[in-house]
Amino acid sequence: MAEQLFFDPAAPKHEQYAELIPQIEALISYEDDLIANLANIAAALKQAMGFFWVGFYIARTDDMLVLGPFQGPIACTRIPKGRGVCGAAFERGETILVPDVDAFPGHIACSSDSKSEIVLPAFKEGNVALILDVDSDQLNDFDETDQQFLEQLMRVIEAKL
Repeated sequence: MAEQLFFDPAAPKHEQYAELIPQIEALISYEDDLIANLANIAAALKQAMGFFWVGFYIARTDDMLVLGPFQGPIACTRIPKGRGVCGAAFERGETILVPDVDAFPGHIACSSDSKSEIVLPAFKEGNVALILDVDSDQLNDFDETDQQFLEQLMRVIEAKL
């Protein structure tokens, strides 16, 4: 498959996701290397959706996330379970949507330009294996549409874990 995305940047958000996710699924379908797949997924999300920062944190131990492939400004390298939005999603095993990161208790400011965030876990054998972290430089930039489609993407990722 050619490594090229086809999407309409003027389409409504739900249509952009509906076009993008099958393309991501096809892009990673013939590759078994997790890091290569996560790198392409981060790049595809950044390119198609225009996110400020998008990337993955990988659960390297039961209590520590380590930075994986990402697109955007430099990021925090390690996040302990329970710290910040990513650590909270790691601990709770659930999606967390944050309209204003400054209002989230214990938020870790890897970039002061980040204003809102959505963080989603992927599971392997019932445990959180990795976290998708998506940041915006706008307040209240994520909603139920983002959550629905990004959770769908996480199921695609889980199938490759």
